[in-house]
Amino acid sequence: MDFTFYLNEFQKAADKLDKKLLKNKQIEVAVGVVLNSVFLKLYKKAWANKSQDPLTSTSRIFFSVWINDSAIQEQKIYYNIHAFKLRQLDGYTIKSRDFADKFRTGFKKFEKNWPNVSVKLGPLTLMEGWVKLDMKNFKDEIVKLANYFLEIEHLIDNTLKAFEK
Repeated sequence: MDFTFYLNEFQKAADKLDKKLLKNKQIEVAVGVVLNSVFLKLYKKAWANKSQDPLTSTSRIFFSVWINDSAIQEQKIYYNIHAFKLRQLDGYTIKSRDFADKFRTGFKKFEKNWPNVSVKLGPLTLMEGWVKLDMKNFKDEIVKLANYFLEIEHLIDNTLKAFEK
């Protein structure tokens, strides 16, 4: 996998996102490499413990679009929303399974907008899916997925409110 190429392409996709909307929604964007995958992540600092970096916090929630060698072979770009160790999220009393169930209930009315999505996963992955990798237009697919997430990010905030201490 040509990491430099994909990092550049993912960064170009990130640069196409509406900066004003991101700021208004307090959404941060990161592009990088983890576990031999190039990713674009969208997250809020409030979705992680304040004492830790929101990209690496042990307890955090984020949306991710990623690609790796096996995804390229499958001609897919993957996406998901992860919710890691929510029992440790400061200011909340959360059981991961309860959080996932509540989020997924709210997500049902948006599910039709997400290609190849599944919510039949453990509580750490709130939803996951994929889109076909088209080498000519995959930056646009990344932007489209990110914009879909910006339409539903409120579901995470609403779900968190139900578990405030």
